[in-house]
Amino acid sequence: MRSALCALGAAAALVLLPAGHARAQGQEPDRDFTIEDSRITESSGLAASRAHPGIYWTHNDQDAPLIYGIDSRTGKTVATLTMAGVGTPRDMEAIAVGPDGDIYVGDIGDNLDGTWDHVWIYRFPEPKTLKDQTVRAKQYVVKYADGARNAEALLVHPKTGRVYIASKNEDGGGLYAGPERLSSSGTNVFRRVDDVPWVTDGAFSPDGDRLVLRGYFSAKEYAWKDGRLGDEGTAVGAPFQGQAESVTYTTDGSAFMFGSEGRNSRVVRVDRAGAERPSGSPSDAPTTPGAPKAPAAGDQGGQGSATTGFLVLAGATVLVVGVKRLLRKG
Repeated sequence: MRSALCALGAAAALVLLPAGHARAQGQEPDRDFTIEDSRITESSGLAASRAHPGIYWTHNDQDAPLIYGIDSRTGKTVATLTMAGVGTPRDMEAIAVGPDGDIYVGDIGDNLDGTWDHVWIYRFPEPKTLKDQTVRAKQYVVKYADGARNAEALLVHPKTGRVYIASKNEDGGGLYAGPERLSSSGTNVFRRVDDVPWVTDGAFSPDGDRLVLRGYFSAKEYAWKDGRLGDEGTAVGAPFQGQAESVTYTTDGSAFMFGSEGRNSRVVRVDRAGAERPSGSPSDAPTTPGAPKAPAAGDQGGQGSATTGFLVLAGATVLVVGVKRLLRKG
């Protein structure tokens, strides 16, 4: 199912590729970058490091316990972490960094929507040194109070440390809150606290006052109030990507970083509307004479290409959902 959407989404990506890029690459952190590591073919989650500025943690949508640290200045892998002390992952889909400095990994995917009666979260301290190393992780058993489901978004609140999961469903999903503290000795029951659209990833802002949720075609930022969504959300101008899988905030909260699956996948920065940009931000970078202007948030390279891309992606989704429903009936 995933491969069908990825292949069809790639067609839309070809339509939407920009003619050029005005920003200098490999100079400043937290800018657009391409993941160069040939091992990373299905980057399914993205999290900004708290300990190492400009580094982003990601992982494949796979069954290997590997986490990669990517330098946004160069797109190169600067650390490969092998999780020990956990079983074989089934479908790792999300990653986040908590206020305790720990990395949380969500092994929460379930493409058949209820095949597994439990899923797992892994947790380990963010390493102080960027190098290839083995890290000992804790493993938490997770169940949903209202039954098994598929999910691709795991969020950790930067103040309370509470873990949330957003389930994924074409008809809309739910936002689930875990217990105040996860327990490695028992089952952690996550309870539905709100409704969400079709979500492939999400993240809290560094101050914890907002969160962003993305799907295949769009993303919205919501206010966070009393442990649930505080408004209807505001569109943030997500880029069109062949397999739109991941999103996180920069550590200063001034921008979103959007990622996708595929070999040599691109991570795209989108500035937050109204956010104060530090000096040297992408909008202040000099442009090369004659080079095309880098698109601003919400500008997807022209209405024609955006519309075409949307139609191609929409068609891909309709096809995948249709096949999925036929398989269920079979």
